[in-house]
Amino acid sequence: MTSAGDPAAGSGELDAEFAETVRRTGASVGALYLLASDEQSLRLDALCGAPAEFAAPWSTVPMAAPAPVAVAVREDRLVWVGSQEEMARSYPRTAMVLPYPLALVAAPVTGARRWGVLLLMWPAARPPHMTARERGHIASSCGRLARLLEEAAEHGWAPAAGDGPRVVPTGSGRRSVSLATAAADFVERLPGGSCAVDLEGRFTYLSSGACDLLGGEADRLLGTLPWQSLRWLDEPTYEDRYRAAVISREPVSFTACRPPDRWLEFHLYPDASGISVRIVPSGARPPPAPASRRSTHAVAPARAGQLYQLTHLAAALTEVVGVQDVIALVADQIMPAFGAQGLVLSTAEAGRLRITGYRGYSPHTIERLDGLALDTDVTPAGRALSSGIPAFFADPEEMCRVYPEASQASDKQAWAFLPLIISGRPVGCCVLSYDDPHTFPAEERAVLTSLAGLIAQALDRARLYDTKHELAHDLQQALLPRTLPQVTGLRVAVRYLPATRGMDIGGDFYDLIRLDDTAAAAVIGDVQGHNAAAAALMGQVRTGVHAHATLGTAPDQVLCGTNRLLTDLGHDLFTSCLYAHLDFARRRVTLASAGHPPPLLRLPDGDTRPVDVPPGPLLGIDPDAVFPLTEIPLTPGLMLAFYTDGLVETPGVDLDDSIAHLAQHLAHADDRDLDLVVDDLLKKASATGQRRDDIALLLLHHEPGR
Repeated sequence: MTSAGDPAAGSGELDAEFAETVRRTGASVGALYLLASDEQSLRLDALCGAPAEFAAPWSTVPMAAPAPVAVAVREDRLVWVGSQEEMARSYPRTAMVLPYPLALVAAPVTGARRWGVLLLMWPAARPPHMTARERGHIASSCGRLARLLEEAAEHGWAPAAGDGPRVVPTGSGRRSVSLATAAADFVERLPGGSCAVDLEGRFTYLSSGACDLLGGEADRLLGTLPWQSLRWLDEPTYEDRYRAAVISREPVSFTACRPPDRWLEFHLYPDASGISVRIVPSGARPPPAPASRRSTHAVAPARAGQLYQLTHLAAALTEVVGVQDVIALVADQIMPAFGAQGLVLSTAEAGRLRITGYRGYSPHTIERLDGLALDTDVTPAGRALSSGIPAFFADPEEMCRVYPEASQASDKQAWAFLPLIISGRPVGCCVLSYDDPHTFPAEERAVLTSLAGLIAQALDRARLYDTKHELAHDLQQALLPRTLPQVTGLRVAVRYLPATRGMDIGGDFYDLIRLDDTAAAAVIGDVQGHNAAAAALMGQVRTGVHAHATLGTAPDQVLCGTNRLLTDLGHDLFTSCLYAHLDFARRRVTLASAGHPPPLLRLPDGDTRPVDVPPGPLLGIDPDAVFPLTEIPLTPGLMLAFYTDGLVETPGVDLDDSIAHLAQHLAHADDRDLDLVVDDLLKKASATGQRRDDIALLLLHHEPGR
């Protein structure tokens, strides 16, 4: 939390309640995520029971991500994952960055508004099911956290943005790492003694026997990370075993070779204060044989945490859809992971660099950099892309030696220029920049270079998707009516919403046809699929319906004629359709349905219910299909709602129940402004958030003399 006053005071009560919740529930690790201001992502605010480095791959989680914390907030429910197997089955992407035996729960933190989510993790030894009492305790804790957040907000506090998560100690606070205390903790955990490390992996105690086996003096090793101070432990495999102990809170063992040929067994026993490590000589040389010694000039391997981070980011990049999704992922996850404050993502077009997205720069700076030739000296981006070789500059002086003009283009102090290349074909360039000088160690350069290849693949796919999407979108917009005709005695409101996930081009369509001075026709339908083919078929269906309707054909014959057209065309896609003929002279509405959800009828007294319209088969299946007619009175003040299934279909919810809920909302709507009624129905049906299907909604209100 931050404020004009004392930020620490604002977060003190929240941290205390958070730590107490972790302790009271017996969790080994706890995390508190808060919604970002745009409510499009969750940002890690506080962490308990693990170092902040561990949380780097998931410090920012998009709200649309298939992760337990995002699902808990998105669906406003507690998410329980009882085992590693269940994690791999239900949340494979999360399992990639948490490949340890554990159980976890994600619970929404909600009060007067949505604040975020509480994440708790336990060792796999706990029971695989959560009792009702445990659920109640966690829900109560989330309520208290929400109240503290609301009280803080009333006093001007706001969730911090940009800073790393606060690491909150459990109990009375972090234990002293003095030799006496660390040694006492170690003795309590294990008979005998070897060494102890804290949760961050640093040595806090070494016995003389441990020093002999490890080949180092205690004063040189204390406070260091084993894989940094002992080069023969500098392998990601060994760091991964330490991570497994911290996350799972289960004993872990591994064998390592101290050069030249002394094999040692390491037994790790973790708890909330650290890890006790028992080191004993190994009786046998385990396979496989160790790799030959590396030169002292060899590049150090990437840390296990960075490898997990790279795996996590790779999985995330496979799920992005459009170019803006790629830019958002790089900005929200890759920039924070490498501590960058600036981003410029460019694509190569006709020998020039076109900037497709940026962060941390002023629009004026971007305007000067956009459209530069690949051989420009203003930025190294073009040369990096042409050569395919990444360029790293730790400070402005280093940049000026090669590109004197480049350092004047912005006020950044360090840069990484990553060419995006696929099979020798340049796609673009990703530039990460820093507000302060920044050295790029060899292992960081290796990770960034590997990541550039993944970004290139994602960006290339995204550009192809955007091109196809734009073509299909233009086609769909050309085929839907731009405006609806004015019909005497009828008020009309309509809304079309595309899907928000996947290819957001659907086959939903609608139309209002003025037949003569005393009659009109309304039609709504849904072509199977979400692609250009569905949009094209939608246009053919709408044209067929319109052609038959303007001939004065009865509703069942309109559908029969359109059905024969589709079967003759031989499409593999099928279409639902609802057609209504409104006769103002006879005051009758005649309806026919081809497998479409029933319309809603609201009478002048507010009574609202679905109209019982016996559906015929979907269009395009049976050329001889019959479509039964249904007739209802067209009384003054009557309202009809036509909609597609995207408005009422929700996974796990009965369709009839969804339609009944929609009818209930329509019954209580204020009909003085139909556009507001449409907005209200979409909001009540949760259609304004994430949508897997497109939605069409058409409202007709009969007002004679209007």
